[in-house]
Amino acid sequence: MANIRQLDKRRKSVKNIRKITRTMELIATARFKKAMDRAAAATDYTKRITQIVTDLAESGTEVNHPLLVPRKEINKIDMLVLTANRGLCGGYNGNVVRVAAAQRTELKEQAARGELSVSGKRGISALRFMGMPIENTYTEFDDEPGFEPVSKIADDLIERYITGQVDRVDVVYTRFVSSSRQIATVETLLPFAKIETAVKSDDKSAGKTRGIRDDYEFLPSASAILEEVVPASFRARLFKCFLDAAVSEQIARMVAMKGATENAGDLIKSLSRTYNRARQSKITGEIMEIIGGVEALG
Repeated sequence: MANIRQLDKRRKSVKNIRKITRTMELIATARFKKAMDRAAAATDYTKRITQIVTDLAESGTEVNHPLLVPRKEINKIDMLVLTANRGLCGGYNGNVVRVAAAQRTELKEQAARGELSVSGKRGISALRFMGMPIENTYTEFDDEPGFEPVSKIADDLIERYITGQVDRVDVVYTRFVSSSRQIATVETLLPFAKIETAVKSDDKSAGKTRGIRDDYEFLPSASAILEEVVPASFRARLFKCFLDAAVSEQIARMVAMKGATENAGDLIKSLSRTYNRARQSKITGEIMEIIGGVEALG
């Protein structure tokens, strides 16, 4: 029979762990709500500024921007991977790392290796363990990524693309779809291929040749406006990726800690049953010893 004292000690230990996991679940829930509000606001802004760039492209004016022009040959591809600084969030980090590793292997067959940048201590350690060289690392982003630090990363990527050091920029992150669905995915942010795709899909849905937008007046010029709007749109899209990653991380941690709390509760019930059986068995044994001693004296 199990030792009663050891069972009681283990049960108290599991109860303490349940308190910790329950607290972490509540903290993750609060952080998730804040992160989701920021992501929702950024989604509206990103859609609107991307639509502005699309409208400029359809304005009928001879405007162009280096970030809108796809390269004829893809020789170098930069990849930015967004993970978390902390664990205890289920398979969140592992899913992103697996997608990043698969994408990196695929890129080796398509083009020469570009720079690999990783945000998050978990992703940095995992990819280094796989033997992947990492050029840039970022560990300052937690559950509330700031726009200014993300803008600096975006500006570096813009400069590398415009100067021809890289021909494509991919971001590997966990895309937030809903509170019950998050997908580890690879998204190409440079060049702005999605704008051309959106225009083509609109053409198909309309079934007619798309007309030129003539309801815009540009001051000082369409080119000057495009020069400001296109980089701003890229910064917003990259910031949205960081916000989606932050939301997904908190959801994953909330679910993981909820599961840990429930498992701890089940374990406590099991230990309590074993403890009660052992205690009853011990009491029964002591009573039998007393009865045996009385009969011996009699």
